[in-house]
Amino acid sequence: MKYHPDHSKGDKSAEDKFKQISEAYAVLSDAEKRKQYDMFGADGFQQRYSQEDIFKGFDFSDIFREFGFGGGGGKNVRFSFGGGRPFGGGGRPQAPPRGSDLVYELPLTLEEVMTGAQKTIAYQHGNQTENLSVKIPKGLLDGKRLRISGKGEASGYGGASGDLFIQAKILPHTVFTLEDHDLNVTHEIKLTDALLGTTLDVSTLEGKSLSLKIPPGTRHKTRMRLPGHGLPEMKKKRSGDLYVTILVSIPQKLTAKQKAIVEQLAAEGL
Repeated sequence: MKYHPDHSKGDKSAEDKFKQISEAYAVLSDAEKRKQYDMFGADGFQQRYSQEDIFKGFDFSDIFREFGFGGGGGKNVRFSFGGGRPFGGGGRPQAPPRGSDLVYELPLTLEEVMTGAQKTIAYQHGNQTENLSVKIPKGLLDGKRLRISGKGEASGYGGASGDLFIQAKILPHTVFTLEDHDLNVTHEIKLTDALLGTTLDVSTLEGKSLSLKIPPGTRHKTRMRLPGHGLPEMKKKRSGDLYVTILVSIPQKLTAKQKAIVEQLAAEGL
């Protein structure tokens, strides 16, 4: 009664304890099942009996009659396990609860998010480690998840296994930073290039070289856009943009000749 879900709602440890008690009672109260358990032990018994087999023909109200808590007189008592459909005495047997879901955090480079990738992961479930090949689609951003059905924890009660969720963790890049699907990069130019204008060669994440025209009079930290050269969006035929931030370099020291020229510019009102 102490561990029954009706008396300990929301307490996962109490729910697990109740499941263990119920399963133990179902085995011990059946002479043949108890004999098999004594003969083969816990591991051997579980290989021979599914959870459905263990509870087949078992009436949960027997537990309460045994300890004097009522439920006798042929009264039907049925209990729910962790949000799953209930087992119980009488009526059609209900499906046991499914296993727990698992989350695997997968580190990805920006290049892998750009092109997609095939990754092999090793993850722990139950008492075993499983290797799994996973196809990573283009545009799987930080925090986004892929669902792999049936690869989570096994149900301890004969139900379906839970699911495995692959959650992306984007690694820092040495050149580009990320903002949603947009990429950001900085380029430094000389003061004279900012005043007179110039052309830059900008390398993209996908390995292309683009020509970017810097107009005369460009200010420090001007942000310029190269459309469609960011990361692709999942399940969509479009991509983010590449933004180039222009940094105007100011020299810390001038030669005598440079100083004279700047002084002439100052005399001209520049």
